[in-house]
This record gives sequence, C-alpha cells and structure tokens, in this order.
Amino acid sequence: MQNDTIKARGLQIYREVLVQLNAIHIDHLERKWIGISILIISLLVGIITLDAFFHGVNPPSKVETIDSASLHLSKEFAEENLGVQIDDKGNVVVRMVAGRYSFFPKHIDVPAETPITFRWVSMDVVHGVHIPMTNMSTMIVPGYVAEITTSFPKPGEYPLLCNEYCGLGHNHMWSNISVIEKEQWTSKQNAPASAPKGGSANE
Repeated sequence: MQNDTIKARGLQIYREVLVQLNAIHIDHLERKWIGISILIISLLVGIITLDAFFHGVNPPSKVETIDSASLHLSKEFAEENLGVQIDDKGNVVVRMVAGRYSFFPKHIDVPAETPITFRWVSMDVVHGVHIPMTNMSTMIVPGYVAEITTSFPKPGEYPLLCNEYCGLGHNHMWSNISVIEKEQWTSKQNAPASAPKGGSANE
C-alpha cells in the first residue's frame, strides 16, 4: 500500500513538472539550439562509451595500496625487480617507479604487438604517464599502485611522458621505450644469462 502511495505521488509530481515546462515559452531558435546541444552531448557520450568497449579505456577495476616511503624495501618494487619481466604465465609485466623528475628505469625494451601490463608507483607526489599511440594515460598517485595493460602496434622508439604537473622540473620528466620485433625480443630473452634481464636497461 505504501509503495502504491509513493508511486502515485511520484506520478503526480511528474505531471506537475510537465505542465510547468509546457507553460514556459521557448522560442523556435532556442528550441533548435537546445536540440543541437543535446545531440552534441549524446555524440560525445556515445564516443566515450564505444571507446571504453572497443579500446579498453576504463577506470581502474581494483585498488592496491602501497607505502610510498618504503618502496625500496618492498619486494615487488625493489630496485632489482624494476623493468621488464615475464611472469609464471608467460605474460610481460613492466614495473616502474615515478619520482621527481624521472621514471625508473630510464629505458626499457619491450616486444611489439604483445599485451604488456605496466605497474606504476610514485615515490613522492602525483605524477601522470602518457605514451603516444597507445591507450597508456593514467595518474600515478602516492600510496597506490596504478596498473594498465597496453600494446605497441609497431617497432620504434616511444617517449614516456609525465602529463601531470609535479614541480619545477616537470617538463624534463620523460623516459624512453624501445619497441622491437616480437621474434627479435623473444630470441633476446633466450640469450645467455649475461644479457640484460628482461631486455631492460636500467639507467
């Protein structure tokens, strides 16, 4: 009975709003611009929705916390574990640390046309990371692990840029990613143990 009363009251309010809207005089030109505005908004929302489905541009699905003050003591982000590694399932994982005013390691080698999971942490302030021609664009917030999976369409040199103002040296904060042919990268991984681990050059 109470639900019926609530529904009836809601319908009454809805009708009253419609009556008030109909009483407002809207000029023909205004009506046209309102329609154009609604179409533009609908188009933009549609583009964002399609991008989310087809290009995997989504907000983070999980939240991982970490102590930024003791990154060097953590097992995952200790200095010897940074760079490119292959996990137990054969997936390529890259662990990097952002700090004023650089990304560590400064340079890495990764394979082309391969899903690569980047895991980022910040040692001081909020940073951003952007890699042109990929879906890599995320914030790196102190105390949290940022994770994103991307792939590089073709071999070449890709700049790694900070797109979140982090201080006076912000414009000097960048690194480099060398993307090499998948077969060449695989053969490099199968090289003797003296070769750099994971194809990364920690500078």
